[in-house]
Amino acid sequence: MTPRERDALSWDGDDDPTLDVGASAADPVDVPEEASESSAGNARPLDLPPGYTAVGRGSDGIGTPDRESAEGAEPAPSDDARDDSSGADEEPAPIGNAALIALGVLGGVYLLYTVGWIVGGLRLQDVIPFLLPETAVARVAYTFALWIAVATPALWFAGTVLLTRRSRTWIRFVWLAVGVVLLVPWPFAMIGAIGQ
Repeated sequence: MTPRERDALSWDGDDDPTLDVGASAADPVDVPEEASESSAGNARPLDLPPGYTAVGRGSDGIGTPDRESAEGAEPAPSDDARDDSSGADEEPAPIGNAALIALGVLGGVYLLYTVGWIVGGLRLQDVIPFLLPETAVARVAYTFALWIAVATPALWFAGTVLLTRRSRTWIRFVWLAVGVVLLVPWPFAMIGAIGQ
């Protein structure tokens, strides 16, 4: 390479001594003679797993393992064997993108159910004198039932997600769908946000 070509491949300031890493690409690599002789005698091509074939430039130096060494070696455990031997402490496989989006949509539905129970339950307070006697016990019971109803969608969603962590994904969605059907905020659906 001529100095002119070398200049095309360098930046002004490349000769800064603070950037020196100790060797340049033009310097020959010094290998001790005993190391090069021992590595040449023991050199064997890289081995590929059974069933793989090396292609392309430099693939001549890559080989497949001998039959004898492959038969003598213990086979790698299959996925089924790994699943059977896995302990209870291992985390489950992550869910896919579609399942994650569906989980977010159902989480939004449960959040809307919580808001629906709040709005519908507070609208029912105007109707309570017609449904329950005017006692302190009835008022406390209604308030307690209202806040339990408000918390139920969030508790169902969190409980289902936590309790079905190690289950199949479809089981989680079945239980979430059951909750969507069972936890409809009926006071909001019957009276509405404005009331009658």
